[in-house]
Amino acid sequence: MRYPIGDFGGPVEQSPEQRRASIAILAALPENLRSAVSGLTEAQLDTPYREGGWTVRQLVHHVADSHTNAYVRTRKALTEDWPAVAAYDEKVWAELPDAKTLPVEVSLKLLDALHIRWAALLKSLPDADWQRGYVHSENGRQKLADVVQLYDWHCRHHVAHITELRKRNGW
Repeated sequence: MRYPIGDFGGPVEQSPEQRRASIAILAALPENLRSAVSGLTEAQLDTPYREGGWTVRQLVHHVADSHTNAYVRTRKALTEDWPAVAAYDEKVWAELPDAKTLPVEVSLKLLDALHIRWAALLKSLPDADWQRGYVHSENGRQKLADVVQLYDWHCRHHVAHITELRKRNGW
């Protein structure tokens, strides 16, 4: 239940076609996430996707938090020479009042605009820019070519948390 599509195995060398497929997954995330939560009641949104896990509501807000950070890091990598970027405590962020109470539509709207911009930026990159990156405070040097694979997985991973919960619970 924790890794419904499997753990992220780490980046691999991607062809331009594979990279375009990863960008397509990023572009489709807002629609896929919206579809995953469509029709859920407030009680269902406040149901953890697994024992000890976040609620569906927290999960949607987490994706918005995570992808906002990733978008800003991408822009920094393209405009600075291997900038340092700080980690954030996603578990603590998920416990903040907005993540526990706001309607999921707030983050879904944020993701709509964010993913249009992020996907457009990634689609525009020349091959050389995929080797640019940043130095993450916990994970070290990360190339954009690797980051796009991680967030391709992240999109599919969290949508699967919700769709698998719906299957298990007959929603």
